[in-house]
Amino acid sequence: MSRDPRIHPLFREQDGELAIAGRTVGEWIAAAGGRTPLFIYDRAIIAAKIADLRAALPTEVGIHYAMKANPMPQLVAWMAGQVDGLDVASAGELRVALAAGVDPAHISFAGPGKRDFELELAIGAGVTLNIESAREFARAAAIGDRLGKRVRAAVRVNPPFDLKASGMRMGGGAKPFGVDADKVPALLTEIAAEGADFRGFHVFAGSQNLSAEAIIEAQRKTLDLVADLSEYAEVPPPLVNLGGGFGLPYFPGDQSLDLAAVGQALGKALAARDPILAETRFVVELGRYLVGESGVYLTRAIDRKMSQDEVFIITDGGLHHQLAASGNFGTVIRRNYPLVNASRFGARDAENLNVVGCLCTPLDKLGDKVVLPATEVGDIIAVFMAGAYGLTASPTAFLSHDPPAEMLA
Repeated sequence: MSRDPRIHPLFREQDGELAIAGRTVGEWIAAAGGRTPLFIYDRAIIAAKIADLRAALPTEVGIHYAMKANPMPQLVAWMAGQVDGLDVASAGELRVALAAGVDPAHISFAGPGKRDFELELAIGAGVTLNIESAREFARAAAIGDRLGKRVRAAVRVNPPFDLKASGMRMGGGAKPFGVDADKVPALLTEIAAEGADFRGFHVFAGSQNLSAEAIIEAQRKTLDLVADLSEYAEVPPPLVNLGGGFGLPYFPGDQSLDLAAVGQALGKALAARDPILAETRFVVELGRYLVGESGVYLTRAIDRKMSQDEVFIITDGGLHHQLAASGNFGTVIRRNYPLVNASRFGARDAENLNVVGCLCTPLDKLGDKVVLPATEVGDIIAVFMAGAYGLTASPTAFLSHDPPAEMLA
């Protein structure tokens, strides 16, 4: 069987089965009480990803984990010791981060719709708010006055450029995210007038990008932009969050991001940065890029049927757990995530078939016309690239099926 290059090399064959962190899928399922579907996240793969980033990026650039990619509490608690900070997007994520023992000074809170109770929780804990509008800052300042707490405020900037070739563009043009760059100077004046603790800038222009050239250009423009905006701040920015956008090769034909090229270009750009940023610290905010490859979604074949000369394998999982793999999470044309018969991982490919979930909708596809070893009822299907935007990005209440289990390897 030829190995799909999108499957991380740490996923191996053992006794004819797929092995994750040295245990076969059968052993993992037994450890979960025989329960499927099941997500497993391999820490060794994440650790290797972080090590590669540390080696490629300039030493003055830290790494923040964007929890929205995967907020599993066990994973977050472990990640807290591997990265330099956490970025949250809700009170729920913030509670997980605080429960993990993370220093609030190393947590930032972004999101265009923060409610008053979320602002109060963040301000009370001493978390940095990435301010998304002048109105949001006014609300935060009032809450800070009531609590007797100084608001830690960074400004999330909607830049006058986007991250080209991104899966989702989150900057440039009219966007709900951040403050338009031309309105930032007035907001900085308000932050200074209120006596808030100015913590810097957050510029996130796009996500899921495989083009090193596009990321390099966006980072260069970001440095120029924040240098210009810093002239209007009371003090130089202590921290600039350069955003992320680093993509993963999910689909056939995708080429991996040239991380070395990104790191080298960023090093040159930082060396030539405006003197006003001389003492500024920098971070990249990454979620999917850190954890996406680490995850495997295991689902059991519960039926095999023929329809119009096509084979369908029906599983006990589906889009209600792994929406992205079904093609219904931000993709225009559906393409298959890497998928194998984990029970027969060492066997040769033998047949063309379709792998679908258990829901009553034609959208519930996991593998469309894939080639696998002869697959029977009881076999375990593994969907890779399941570490990010899996369980919590899926409509788990749809048709009221039980939620899947999660395990950290």
